[in-house]
Parts: sequence; C-alpha cells; structure tokens
Amino acid sequence: MEQVPILVQRISPAGGRRVVIRIRGVDTVLGVAFSDADLVEFLRRMELPDPDELGLGDFEVIAWQGGRPHRYE
Repeated sequence: MEQVPILVQRISPAGGRRVVIRIRGVDTVLGVAFSDADLVEFLRRMELPDPDELGLGDFEVIAWQGGRPHRYE
C-alpha cells in the first residue's frame, strides 16, 4: 500500500473531527468522524487496501492534530 498522509483535525466544538487526505498534493476532506469506525469507513470509500488493518495510531500515515488520538468529543 502506498502510504498517504491522512490528517485527523482537532475536535470541533460540536464534536467530531474533520478527516483530510492528501493525494498527489491535493487535500480532500473526507468528512467528519465521530469514531474510529467512521475514520475506517472514510478510508474504505477511498478504496485504500485493507483500511480495517491500517494502524490508526501509525503516525507515518495518520497525523492526529490537537488532543489525544481516538477521541472525538
């Protein structure tokens, strides 16, 4: 799998985190995740191979911005 940078932005005041993926230098907002399951689903929709097996704590692939990883509220 080609590693692509995925940014999970800081928690919004309403809850949830915006998920952004950079492909070929272009940032695309995938949606707002309210759980790790949402994040995995966004990656599945991008047709990444085996998104269920992607290490959601893998800091070479996913950058968690502001706050602790895996928290959405």
